[in-house]
Amino acid sequence: MTEVLVIGHRNPDADSICSAIGYAEFKHRTGMRNVVAARCGDTNDRIDFILRTFGVPAPRFVADVSPRVRDVMQTNVISVPPRTSVVEALATMDERNIRVLPVLDADRRCRGLLSVFKASKFFFPSLNRIFDSRRILTSVRSLTRTLKGKMLCGFEADREEDLILMVGAMKPASFGERLASYSPEKLVVVVGDRDDIQRLAIGGRVRILVVTGGRDVSPDICELARRNEVSLLLSPHDSATTCMLARSAIAVEHLLRDDYLTFGEDEILSNIQRLASESQFQAFPVLDNDRRVIGILAKSDFLKKVERQLILVDHNELSQAVQGADQVEILEILDHHRIGAFSTQQPILFRNEPVGSTSTIVADCFFRSAVELPPTIGGLLLAGLVSDTLNLTSPTTTKRDVDILAMLEKLTGVNATEFTEKMFSSGSVLISRPATQAITADCKEYVEGSSKFSVAQIEELGFDHFWKRAAEVRSALGNYRGANGYFFSALLVTDVGLQTSLLMVAAEPAFTAEIHYPEKEPGIYELAGIVSRKKQLLPYLLTCLSRC
Repeated sequence: MTEVLVIGHRNPDADSICSAIGYAEFKHRTGMRNVVAARCGDTNDRIDFILRTFGVPAPRFVADVSPRVRDVMQTNVISVPPRTSVVEALATMDERNIRVLPVLDADRRCRGLLSVFKASKFFFPSLNRIFDSRRILTSVRSLTRTLKGKMLCGFEADREEDLILMVGAMKPASFGERLASYSPEKLVVVVGDRDDIQRLAIGGRVRILVVTGGRDVSPDICELARRNEVSLLLSPHDSATTCMLARSAIAVEHLLRDDYLTFGEDEILSNIQRLASESQFQAFPVLDNDRRVIGILAKSDFLKKVERQLILVDHNELSQAVQGADQVEILEILDHHRIGAFSTQQPILFRNEPVGSTSTIVADCFFRSAVELPPTIGGLLLAGLVSDTLNLTSPTTTKRDVDILAMLEKLTGVNATEFTEKMFSSGSVLISRPATQAITADCKEYVEGSSKFSVAQIEELGFDHFWKRAAEVRSALGNYRGANGYFFSALLVTDVGLQTSLLMVAAEPAFTAEIHYPEKEPGIYELAGIVSRKKQLLPYLLTCLSRC
């Protein structure tokens, strides 16, 4: 069954986490059983406080949804051990309609691949290697098994040997002359029910005598073979078929291709597709961390549809989405931000509303559809709403946010004002995290024309913690900008109590020259009354960008 992930943006804030959990619950209660709440970034102290308060676990962490080898590989691996005869291996390939067969040892490590092409070159050698068609590399026991024959007597039956095939289809005198020109211990003589040829072969102490046609041999022939230590086999086939099958008694380990490709189960399909398509092989072993084979990836598997779909909440720009979102199917989007550059291959449900939080939209889904909203989920949505609207004081707040919050308070019995105070005093990223992590805890990437930039926000009770670490934060922001190649990186530090902010910007002078707010320190500006990244800061920064 296809798994549907409800997931917010990278570096998630409270609204992103709470709306993902809430909407996954709504979809589950309206019939979508395979839906899972997910996140693509770490939680922070305030999010953890919210989750603990309402007794809800954090969404599943998913860093990358790019289709991987494990998503499409075949886990039912058809293989054979190294000592399997070629005829048995080819029978398996024919029965399963496969062109490449992995050969695995007892620890499921790949010794190589058997291909139809390699086998055909063995059975049909070139004219200048015609002698190879008489070569048999096998053991007495393997030859018996390949012929589906009967071993009347066998000596060192499991020893693998390089032998020569000779057919006893001539007069005894001619056969005797030919027999004398070979080392008898290297000969496998194939003959029908000709007692004279059988006796000559046994008397010459050949390595193996194969009697064809399903014919029995006389007791004295058996006794003669035992005395001369000649392995004696009965074949149910005629001599021509017996010779052909005898060639295929060779173990597959001698015909393997060792120049094959392997892939790991976690490799991203798009990263290996070209390499696989240019390979002469049609399939590739998939290995785990211990180099054991756990699957087979065929070229045709790249065409499979990956069993994973997404519902995006609290964002609609791929630059903010989980890694690989552009490679899987997106079913729906619920958001309250500006509409960025976005396209899909088919129509989707896109619900984008000018309200203060995505949690408002999710709660509205429950109320409008008369779907039961559990108090725990209602509490999460209340937390996401007051977090994004600063308890209805943000300029992004709408009448619908006010109305929905009143309904959530009634449902959950939670006083929003008291909860907000506890939430914002539950932790500061400027205290609990290094500067490098604090500036990305709630950071979003944007693309405007040819410019790519980032805007982060930290919400605090007062600016004391910020000023104590301003130099460290400034350095981290500059390094972050350079590492990601951004035109500029901005950090909005908001005092939720005083409803005002400080803006730190890492950028070229041409951009900062367009910022006309009071500059408290180099690169740090006082933005009185500015608290919303979405509605107040981002439009202003876009205006500055257009002028520089």
